[in-house]
Amino acid sequence: MRQDPERCPAREAPALLRARGLAKVYKSGGGSVEAVRGVDLEVGVGEFVAVMGPSGSGKSTLLHVLGGLEPATRGEIWLRGKRVDGLSPSAWAVLRRKHVGFVFQFFNLLSTMTVADNVELPALLAGASPKQARKRREELLEELGISAKADAAPSRLSGGEQQRVALARALANEPSLLLADEPTGNLDSANTRDVLRLLRRAHAGGQTIVMVTHDAKVASLADRVINLFDGMIADDAKVVPAPRNKATVRNFLELRG
Repeated sequence: MRQDPERCPAREAPALLRARGLAKVYKSGGGSVEAVRGVDLEVGVGEFVAVMGPSGSGKSTLLHVLGGLEPATRGEIWLRGKRVDGLSPSAWAVLRRKHVGFVFQFFNLLSTMTVADNVELPALLAGASPKQARKRREELLEELGISAKADAAPSRLSGGEQQRVALARALANEPSLLLADEPTGNLDSANTRDVLRLLRRAHAGGQTIVMVTHDAKVASLADRVINLFDGMIADDAKVVPAPRNKATVRNFLELRG
């Protein structure tokens, strides 16, 4: 019986994001490098998944392929019950505007726009009215403690403040899926704690998150940790916090906010 290519099989319906046999190959000097090799992955609605691995293991490449920033060489990607790996770049752009938020290590804010405009833009592109986009922006900046910076240029903000703006921008269109690529990799310890508290708060509100990180403490905030090695999943396990002494308990609680 022929399967409808636009719908995920019924048994796969509970997953928000699913990848099957996912691969990404880059051409290099007449040869090729397989950055992601046959990855099978499932992320449930409301789940927080951390992706770890050594440098060059394919973590960021996997995230970019899952979010359509780079095309898959092989394999399938299902998002919200529909297969999306074969979408054109323009169709992927529309999908991201409606359902996927991205947070990057180096913020990627638009330098020619104010903080307010950076945050409102995704909501406007997703079809919200100016009034709705402004309301959403005001709520997010208030929640993230940077309302006073709404009219500032990103260059006038600290790294931690810029990452808060980037997070607000990623959440502005209320995406089904938030993809975060080393969101604390360029921050000091104080700003790292602040951003992690915000991510955890978003998760507590039901946000589905897939986050790439090299930091085990950061990964401990997730429900699940996936370890990549040479582009393949080497381990996939639930997080079970197990503080061993009073100092560890204190540090763990401070990190979890």
